Amino acid sequence: MRITLRLIVSLIVVVVFVALVSAWFNVRQERKNLYEEVRSQSALLAESFKESVRHNLETKNTAGLQKLADKFQNQKKLEGVAVYDAEGTLVSGSSSLAPDLLSRALEINAILGPGDGTNRVYSVGEKNIFLYPLTFTFDGSQKARIVLFTNISYIDYDLFKIWKRTLVRLLAQMILISLVTLLIVRWNLVDPIIQMAEWMKNLRIGDAHGHAPPIKGDIFAPLAREATTLATNLQSARRAAENEASLRQKGESLWTPERLKEQIKIKMGGRPLFVVSNREPYMHIREGKDIRAIIPAGGLVTALDPILKAAGGTWVAHGSGEADFEVTDDKNRIKVPPEEPAYTLRRVPLTKEEEDGYYYGFSNEGIWPLCHIAHIRPIFRKEDWKYYCDVNKKFADTVLEEIADVKEPCVLIQDYHFTLLPGLIKAARPDARVAVFWHIPWPNPETFGICPWQKELVMGLLGADLIGFQTQFYCNNFLDTVDRTLESRIDWEHFSVQKEGHVTMVKPFPISVDFQQPEKDAKALAVKPELKTILKEMGLKAEYLGVGVDRIDYTKGMLERVKAVERFLEKYPEYVKKFSLIQLGAPSRTHIPQYHRFLAELHAEVDRINWRFKAKDWKAIVFLEKHHEHKEITKFFKIADTCLVTSLHDGMNLVAKEFVAARDDNSGVLILSRFAGASRELKDALIVNPYDIEQMADAIYYSLTMPKAEITGRMTRMRQDLHENNIFKWAANLTEELMKLRMDDFKLTGV
Repeated sequence: MRITLRLIVSLIVVVVFVALVSAWFNVRQERKNLYEEVRSQSALLAESFKESVRHNLETKNTAGLQKLADKFQNQKKLEGVAVYDAEGTLVSGSSSLAPDLLSRALEINAILGPGDGTNRVYSVGEKNIFLYPLTFTFDGSQKARIVLFTNISYIDYDLFKIWKRTLVRLLAQMILISLVTLLIVRWNLVDPIIQMAEWMKNLRIGDAHGHAPPIKGDIFAPLAREATTLATNLQSARRAAENEASLRQKGESLWTPERLKEQIKIKMGGRPLFVVSNREPYMHIREGKDIRAIIPAGGLVTALDPILKAAGGTWVAHGSGEADFEVTDDKNRIKVPPEEPAYTLRRVPLTKEEEDGYYYGFSNEGIWPLCHIAHIRPIFRKEDWKYYCDVNKKFADTVLEEIADVKEPCVLIQDYHFTLLPGLIKAARPDARVAVFWHIPWPNPETFGICPWQKELVMGLLGADLIGFQTQFYCNNFLDTVDRTLESRIDWEHFSVQKEGHVTMVKPFPISVDFQQPEKDAKALAVKPELKTILKEMGLKAEYLGVGVDRIDYTKGMLERVKAVERFLEKYPEYVKKFSLIQLGAPSRTHIPQYHRFLAELHAEVDRINWRFKAKDWKAIVFLEKHHEHKEITKFFKIADTCLVTSLHDGMNLVAKEFVAARDDNSGVLILSRFAGASRELKDALIVNPYDIEQMADAIYYSLTMPKAEITGRMTRMRQDLHENNIFKWAANLTEELMKLRMDDFKLTGV
């Protein structure tokens, strides 16, 4: 209430001050205008009176002069007229003029002075008289003066009325300001604060429904966003604690962000975790004059961001966003995520030539097709290899700068972009604990032998203390490759390589997702997603929906997928106009000719199939080619009857796991390629060969006709497995194994 009173008083003081100043200027101007009006009228009358007075003075017609003076006294607001000779003696004056006024001829003339056109205000009793003199000559050289007496007392009254109106308006304004301020404060401040307090109370006791606080308006929008984040974290922590308590009763334990944080704190002695990858977790782009942070597409970011949020530390990555370096400090660092900073992102700038050679060239035209069996020939150029070495060195220098003051730092390197980095870091910091996780498949020795620099790549990787792959099969392939490429001692029993006194352990760590993230994304949606509503927004109608979510890449089996939809509609025509596939595709590596050709072929195939089954308000395939945020993807996951993951070759494929995590209703069917690493874990999916179009068409049909009890049973089992083997357990296993390996390394090498 005190704040409201202060606000009202402040507003009233400002309004009163402005009104009084404005009124003062208004009165001042009005006074000037009224006096000017009296002066103009007096001058006009005096001029019209002058010739008649001159004639009467020249003829010495006193009676006529008196009659003339009395005639002018009838003018509006004119008290009368007087004529004085050169000595100031009254010659004649209007009968209406007060005798005491006429008797003051000398005094009046002294006030007026000798000059023409001068005038003064003279007070007589309660009247204010405006004196206007006009001097003229007659009989050649004699002078006389006409003085007009105008009653201007009305001017003060008019000005008083202006002040009176101003004060009345002020009073009305003060009353209105008080009422409006009270209402605004009540509606926009008091009520929202009461609602927020009630919502926070319900949140505290566990009765809050949804995360968003029930307040509207721009004033509390920042507070509402922060409160929503706080609520999300609080409820997630509460659920994690409840799950933890429940599992403890069963002798089990669920991995949560909180538990991972404690695990890393204990195992790493409070030291930060350092992650290195090519792709950054948050990218800053321009939208008009504003800069906005987005999350780039890809499974790596999906997997690692929750770990850094939980554990803290530094993520070193290539700054590829157009506005990335406009928001960083002088060391190219920035705290992320933007809404709730939890760790540091260190961005590494690359020139266009470095990016073309290291990323688009050697990494994605060389290593990527080399490791994926997608029948695309790898391309190796000497200049690309040089840039690859230079960029690995640049990243090594950056990482060494970040870990300079950390004793026995723990560095987790991601993927095929940095095969040389482990060796570079270990050479400069032998005490560093270095792990590499290889997200993509590792080919057999014969295939890897195609690479002209296979020895350098393998030697670089063996600089790590631990190398992690998605499956045991890829671990075996790597050890076979080492055996064929280098002279080293391989321990097949413990899956380790000893080279030049250094031991590298090789183990499978199937990566996963944050099981609770889809739930958080679903809560962030304004309304619960419904199939008809979402399709209506796109101008479509359908009864059944399939969804595919991929980075646009030739290894993801997208062409095979759309052909399977075509065959499904051929084989089961009753689903024409009833089933649609929504394909979400994030553009990727469009600078590479092979990707450009693949995208053109994919568009052509989608257009051909849609044209073949053309119908009003329906499409067989809806291809949405753009970057989609997690909550938007979650929306499609929740309404889909089936999700198609048809990779031709994939290390894991986290889309499959994200779909399962999103289906908290235990419905939906996952169609999964047997060539994706996820098929080793999600055994209740419909496992298919993506090259077998007939089999995939039948799998789509079976996913739509499967008994509800079977759908529920399959999804429940997959969700339970994903719940227990989430991303936090993956990170805990990896870091724990790394800390343990260093101890084993000391024993093996005799250090």
